Amino acid sequence: MPDGCRIFNYICDMKLSVIILNYNVRYFLELCVLSVQEAVQDIEAEIIVVDNNSKDDSCAMMKQRFPDVKLIENKVNSGFPKGNNIGVSEAKGEYICILNPDTVVAEDTFEKVLAFIQKQSNPGIVGCKLIDGAGNFLPESKRGIPTPFTAFTKVTGLYKISDFFGKYYAAHLHQNQTGKVEILVGAFMVMKKETYLEVGGFDENCFMYSDDVDLSYMVLKTGKANYYFAETTVIHYKGESTVRDEKYMKRFREAMNFFYKKHFKTSVIFDFFMRTGVFFFSIIKRKQAVHSRPEIDQYVWFSNDINQGAKVEKLLGKKVQIIDTATENTLNSLQAQKGKYVEIIFDNDHINFKNIISLMENHKKSGFLFRILPSKSDFFIGSDNSNDRGEIILLNKN
Repeated sequence: MPDGCRIFNYICDMKLSVIILNYNVRYFLELCVLSVQEAVQDIEAEIIVVDNNSKDDSCAMMKQRFPDVKLIENKVNSGFPKGNNIGVSEAKGEYICILNPDTVVAEDTFEKVLAFIQKQSNPGIVGCKLIDGAGNFLPESKRGIPTPFTAFTKVTGLYKISDFFGKYYAAHLHQNQTGKVEILVGAFMVMKKETYLEVGGFDENCFMYSDDVDLSYMVLKTGKANYYFAETTVIHYKGESTVRDEKYMKRFREAMNFFYKKHFKTSVIFDFFMRTGVFFFSIIKRKQAVHSRPEIDQYVWFSNDINQGAKVEKLLGKKVQIIDTATENTLNSLQAQKGKYVEIIFDNDHINFKNIISLMENHKKSGFLFRILPSKSDFFIGSDNSNDRGEIILLNKN
């Protein structure tokens, strides 16, 4: 098999290329790139940001804050598959990471993943544990091939009943257990560049939501093994670009239909399962109440910077408790009143991303909400669940 680098007539001169495809998520992008920079400090790596013709100031921010990061400015929104293919075509790394702009990686994420993938005899794609902005595990971190029945259990919620119905989210593996899986999510994918090129990259004819499924399956068909790696955690805010409504379910059905037609040649049974599932989903959605943002009972500034804490307090117009990062166990003593929440704002100048992620995981479902003030930035950012579009608070807000 030809070396993937030589297809483009150059020699790989670095270990890793991180490709981030962005569209109109300027603040999430800044946080993401900052975390990636910290994570590649000791790796021969490059960061490539592909912007799909954003209308916000994403590109201006990148040029000002990250002048050494390669920025590709597309003149049109070329979509997820083509945008990533453009980024990979410019990559010089032996390995590539496809990464969403609304993610936050830990400082040792890439070191751990690369060490793992290099130990495997015939590796395909490696994914990792993903959590949402509230610290909750995202089940799509590991998935199975969406056969008609498997996809039906997903849209109807049957996968929650037992492991028998749980193949869509690879229930054979616990969230803290590393092992082989069939499908991985496009928010975080690491693989050899030659593997990506061997299968032709993302199929540019794919519908939204099927591109990562298709790529994972194409890699499996080459005889390689895909892996879910549970020993590092990445935040995926996710809700910024995904709304769980009837339109989403329609796109999901179309995406799965596309996948099934491409790989299994017929989709009559599949479409029946999908239409039935969407019908049940619509009934459930109509019965669900619309949830407003939780009421915050207490704000906590997690930092050593008392002066900045006073600025945050003035901005919020609320009393803010300051907790020194050296005494992080104090979080265990915090408790929100019933029906209310404690919002913790992490100052990234005084606590690194790995520790932030760990605290979010350890204190999930404890009445806590989380925001991050990225290092040397003038905003804090976060979301309350996987369906939440996220919140950005500017510190220089008038």
